[in-house]
Amino acid sequence: MSSEAGFLAALAGFEAMTTARLAWLVADRPAAEAFAIATGAAPPPSAIAALFARTPTLAACWRAEGARREPDRCAAECADLGVQVIRAGATGYPAQLLDDPRRPAVLFVRGDPTVLDARRVGIVGTRNATQRGRETAASFGHDLAAEGVVVVSGLARGIDGAAHRGALAVDGSRPVAVVGSGPDRPYPVIHRNLWDAVARRGALVSEWPPGTAPDAFRFPLRNRIIAALVEVLVVVESRESGGSLITAREAFERGVDVFAVPGPLGLRSAIGTNMLLRDGAAPATDVADVLMSLGLDRRRAGRSRFDARPRPGGLEVELLHACRREPTTVEQLALRTGQGVTDVAMGLARLERNGWIRETAGWFEAVEEWADLA
Repeated sequence: MSSEAGFLAALAGFEAMTTARLAWLVADRPAAEAFAIATGAAPPPSAIAALFARTPTLAACWRAEGARREPDRCAAECADLGVQVIRAGATGYPAQLLDDPRRPAVLFVRGDPTVLDARRVGIVGTRNATQRGRETAASFGHDLAAEGVVVVSGLARGIDGAAHRGALAVDGSRPVAVVGSGPDRPYPVIHRNLWDAVARRGALVSEWPPGTAPDAFRFPLRNRIIAALVEVLVVVESRESGGSLITAREAFERGVDVFAVPGPLGLRSAIGTNMLLRDGAAPATDVADVLMSLGLDRRRAGRSRFDARPRPGGLEVELLHACRREPTTVEQLALRTGQGVTDVAMGLARLERNGWIRETAGWFEAVEEWADLA
């Protein structure tokens, strides 16, 4: 491990070291010089001098941090953990981040950062996911990985973890995680094995050095990196506020295609995704929607039979399953689903228009042709 890596790891772990301050310090200068400036061993340039003038306690804080975080020890710690320290512009730094206006000055990586050279899709969502949401995330993660796509997520509870488990179920998959703590500090702790599997098969990425705790403020910062790394972002479930909506906003700002999985009205875990659909996100009702966005859709290839019908989502799935059991009426379906007659009638109209059901004298039954729905 080079001495530069030790200086970078030391600086990145300083108390009160923000991402912007670290970028100022290491821009266009060796890491050893940046460390000397931060700790008062070298005269600060004007921007840093002005910062110290505005916050008088900061200079003293960083002097103390320099004594606490000895660069050689930080370098040895990274080497022992198998953590690469990669500054912006160096070999291994993701090309997708180089021109980002808020790029991390330094990344700490367990695994192989070159996996990001492949096609990349982010899958994110709420920690408080439903069972159906977790199954959907796992299915998307698995099917994308099976097509050779790198699945990128945040290794959080709920949707993130499910997406990575789905991806890891595919032999040869190489998922990527962007985390909000040091690369040696699994959060939640229950995901320790999942962290190790992602790092072993793909790459685990953080802008924080080993030992950094999973403080709440780090996760919104983490989300901008996920958004900047991916070609497409899929939000599976989201509440009315939270990290997945922050990631979606960051993706929108970067021109990244954002997809959202539609959810039933009134379900709290679907409020955020339905808001995204209202605001211009594309609906993701099947992994093929995402593959088409990447130009990887192979459903029409060769002589394979291809079902072009739009896939049902939300209430429509429940209505279709009911119509498959036996012919039924609008009123009966309203009673079975607990939905209003108007919502049921609209759902049936969409299913009929898209070729999934037919209506005869007020009775609705499924059309059992072509593709089947699981």
